[in-house]
Amino acid sequence: MSEKAEKAGEQAVSFEEAMVELESIVKQLETNDVPLEKAIDLFQKGMAYSKLCHDKLEKVSDKMDRLMHTEGDSEPFSISGDEGQ
Repeated sequence: MSEKAEKAGEQAVSFEEAMVELESIVKQLETNDVPLEKAIDLFQKGMAYSKLCHDKLEKVSDKMDRLMHTEGDSEPFSISGDEGQ
């Protein structure tokens, strides 16, 4: 599979699915029964899932930082009140 196809497939994975896969990989690596070559492969896959989760969280965070106005404009989100304390 090409790198481009792999990236397209990773984007189709939900955050929750990626977390499940990442947890599974971590459990496998923690058993210490994994041959070196497979451990390296699992580590690389784990890093890819970790990056995918991080990227998805960043995207959601950016969306949450903005509020839409009725005109369609957006502005940074801030909580007013106790900012000076």
